[in-house]
Amino acid sequence: MNIIYLHGFKSSALSAKGQLLQRYCAQRGGPQVHLPDLNAPPQQALHQVSELIQRLDGAALVGSSLGGFYALQLAARHGIPAALINPAMQPWALFRSLFAAEQLPYAVTERWTLDEAQLDYLEQAAVPHAPNAGQILALLQRGDEVLDYRQAVAYYASCRQTVEEGGNHAFVGFEDHFTQIIDFLGLS
Repeated sequence: MNIIYLHGFKSSALSAKGQLLQRYCAQRGGPQVHLPDLNAPPQQALHQVSELIQRLDGAALVGSSLGGFYALQLAARHGIPAALINPAMQPWALFRSLFAAEQLPYAVTERWTLDEAQLDYLEQAAVPHAPNAGQILALLQRGDEVLDYRQAVAYYASCRQTVEEGGNHAFVGFEDHFTQIIDFLGLS
């Protein structure tokens, strides 16, 4: 079995959480963890991961922040389980408020510039409610300084949730949840 770890905005395939999960699974002979680089326009990033899901013999998703938003869209599309860590709820609205019109287009990397058309795509691609609720685990920390965890609690009300006091957007103590995540994804 395989886990595809989807990093957040302005992160990379070398994200600390992805590396920790990959190391944990490798040390225990567990599922193989794939760490694609998602620094591309959203449509391209989602297409890239969809192709990876189709190539692998069984896959589950773990996504953080924007990667959590992507994981939900892909879980709905492919009918696979996903664990979401402080997932972005409406990234198009968040990016518009962060970057405002005068800063868009916003150069994210040398190869990727975020623009209004991509924000429109994110909004149109969003699933209106959590699909396959039994296959979605939301890990949330109330101390997330970037996202309002209450939006995720409401949206994922029909899904399994772990809501912790304190923490932050990076999700303090992520490694303490590896067993929970792997068990939930059915990979233990």
